[in-house]
Amino acid sequence: MQTTMGSLRVGGISRPELTDVKKTGPSITNVEHLSSYNWIESSNPTIAVPGCPPLWSPPSTPKRVAKDSGLIYIAQNAFRHPESPLEPLFRSLYTENPSYNIHQVDLITDRNNVRKLLSFINPNLSRNGLEPFTIEVEVTGNTATFCRAESKTHEFIGPHDFRGYGHEFEKAFTTTQVPGSTGHHRIISYNLGDMKFIVRYETDAYVEDHSHLPPQRTHSRLATNSKLVVQKKGKQVPIKTTLEIKTRVSHKPLNIQDLLPQLWVSQTPNLVCAYHNYGTFRPAEVKDVTRDIAELVVLVKEVIRVVRENGGNAVIKYDGQSDKLAVLKKKGSRMLPDDLYLKFGDETGPTQAIESNSRKTSLKIGDSFHNVDILAIPS
Repeated sequence: MQTTMGSLRVGGISRPELTDVKKTGPSITNVEHLSSYNWIESSNPTIAVPGCPPLWSPPSTPKRVAKDSGLIYIAQNAFRHPESPLEPLFRSLYTENPSYNIHQVDLITDRNNVRKLLSFINPNLSRNGLEPFTIEVEVTGNTATFCRAESKTHEFIGPHDFRGYGHEFEKAFTTTQVPGSTGHHRIISYNLGDMKFIVRYETDAYVEDHSHLPPQRTHSRLATNSKLVVQKKGKQVPIKTTLEIKTRVSHKPLNIQDLLPQLWVSQTPNLVCAYHNYGTFRPAEVKDVTRDIAELVVLVKEVIRVVRENGGNAVIKYDGQSDKLAVLKKKGSRMLPDDLYLKFGDETGPTQAIESNSRKTSLKIGDSFHNVDILAIPS
């Protein structure tokens, strides 16, 4: 056994081992919107459920925007609620679905964690290459919970610094629907292979659609034994209307392939590609996208297996250099308030290995399908 940064190393998962394992096709099926919320600027951690993303409302002519400046969130959930960054996911879930059966879920995670694991499987999927990362893991009963772990939860861009125009573009081309909002997060579930995922992700905006539900009346309450304030405010919008916004300088075209894993994981069907010339943006358009992917289920199951066999509480780390994920024993407090662990119960059960003889798989984003030869996908 080895120790790293004071933690006991209990295992490792190497990239070559994943390619030797037969794997099921990575089709996403049974996509379901579960809940959503907005973070609200407040002295106490406060979310509005269901909240609402900003409305996509672009100008019809070129528009100049200022460069990004001030406070920028890297991981807003951890910034606003460091005691339990995953608690808002569960509070919004049980606010909108009080009787939801969490026992049927294999993995609860942020989209960012899945993107990191995908980049470990295939470094070519990451625009910036494979970088070091850390993910906290808990296994409770049948369900694994992956918590995003970042060295910085925010940054401040000074008046003489330059980080692009993306955040200011969003402000100029969208209209806030929830007063005081600082970000909209959505929680969806789907089946990937024979696993059921719950995924949380941030949504930039939505396009107008008249099928959403009427606005919720506002009232607030404190979650049980928690500092988190939950307000009933906002309106639900369907997944099909949500979109991701990306900006680039005009002489460096956006590579759609770099973004497709992110959109695939959250099943976001629309992408805005906005190009600028020194801050002046041409009118942007919304595009449909689709993507192929493989080996994720194998890796997730292996992480869960190793963590479960070593007490159910661990951290997985990638150092940015080797081809192996290190699994370290985690000490300290648990991820969630005690009352939320009651939702999991005491059921336990092993996760079975995946096998499939099929070389073809169908990938879906929104209403689009794409048939892919698994063996042709680089790993």
